[in-house]
Parts: sequence; structure tokens; C-alpha cells
Amino acid sequence: MVLYVDLKIRGPDMAYKPIKIAPSILAADFTRLGEEVKQAQDAGADWIHIDVMDGQFVPNITMGPLVVEAVKNVADIPLDVHLMTVQPERFIGRFADCGADSITVHVEACTHLYRVLGQIKSAGCRAGVALNPHTPAASLGEILDMVDIINVMTVNPGFGGQEYIGAMNHKIASLRAMVDKGGTNIDIEVDGGINSETILLAVAAGANVIIAGTCVFGHAGGIAAGIQNLRQAIASPDA
Repeated sequence: MVLYVDLKIRGPDMAYKPIKIAPSILAADFTRLGEEVKQAQDAGADWIHIDVMDGQFVPNITMGPLVVEAVKNVADIPLDVHLMTVQPERFIGRFADCGADSITVHVEACTHLYRVLGQIKSAGCRAGVALNPHTPAASLGEILDMVDIINVMTVNPGFGGQEYIGAMNHKIASLRAMVDKGGTNIDIEVDGGINSETILLAVAAGANVIIAGTCVFGHAGGIAAGIQNLRQAIASPDA
């Protein structure tokens, strides 16, 4: 099910932009990863988000290309790979070969960001760029023509289950204004601290892709209930 919401979420053709849900497997049960990915897909997830951490760019180590390959074997929806690594250009080809549909790198990790985004596109993937909370929206002004996805970190990256940083709503709104003014069809993701309340803040500010981990894979009613809870929050914001 795809929901169309707030008039603020528009593409360059001024049509309503669909809100996508991208469950993050960082919060999944890895002893049942394939099963849980299938459950999320069957429940209407639009993308599967995969957080790759190297223990250097962020203080945690998570997963690598083999996990992406395993998820690709069970998922029919796009895999959105987020590289929280130093020198991400070293890994782009490998992740693309293993099934990534989009690859996002951090502004803060790339000395030659324009070149790295071109490398992602040459590998056949959509190119994304992520901004840590302290990084201003204006840092993307010169590269928007190379970007398909902007990931706004609404927590300090490295661990799941953190609280949403409300101050990031202004950044989301600024990026939405930049994207719409440029007439580009760029997805704006929010990543971190999402639940049935904070999703409303993110969508109202201009995000159209919602990355959600704990509130999906850790929902008391199960994965499908977690996704449905987010959908219902968007559909009935005053309920």
C-alpha cells in the first residue's frame, strides 16, 4: 500500500510524492534474517535499508557485502545500502555486485564526493549522500545534479534505538526546498529515531522515505504491525 500525503511532499512535476517505508535490518533478528526480510516485504515495505558500519567512521561494526547478497536472494524490493565507512569508494563495486540498488555515502567521509557519486552511478546504482546532524544542508548545493537520494541523519550514526533529533526538521525542510527549486526528482530519507510520532514531523518537513528499524522489527505486534502502525500514523495524523 502506498499513501499520498501532505501537499508539501511534491516532486518537480508538482504531483504528490509517495511516502516510502524502508525497514532497517540493523534492528532485525539475524538468526531469522531471511524470514524477517520476507515478512517486511509482504507487509508492504518499499525498500530494505542496510546499514554498513566499519568501526572507524562510526563506533560500531555491522555487516558487509555478503549480508547484502543474502538479503538480495530473498527480497524482490530495492536494497538501499548505507555506507558508514571511511573511504567508501573502496567498497562500491563489491556492494553493487552483491545486489545493492542504491548506495549512499557520507559527505563527511568523501574527499572527492562528486567523483564517488559518479562511481556509484557507473556501478549501476542510484547514488545517495548522507548528512550527519552537524553537517549543513548547504553542503550539497554544488552536487545535487549527481544525487538521487539524500539521507538526513536524525540521530548520531552508529547505533539503533536512539531518540530523534527534532532540530533536524529544519534541515529536512531546507533540503526539500532546495530539491523542489532545482526541479530534481531526489528522494529525501530520514534515518534514526522514527516511530509513529516522529514520522509525522519528518513527513511534514519534507521527507518522503522513512527508514525505520526498532519500531518495525521490534514492534510488540510483529513486523507487519510495525509497518502498518507507521502507515496509519501518516494516513491519520490527528488520530
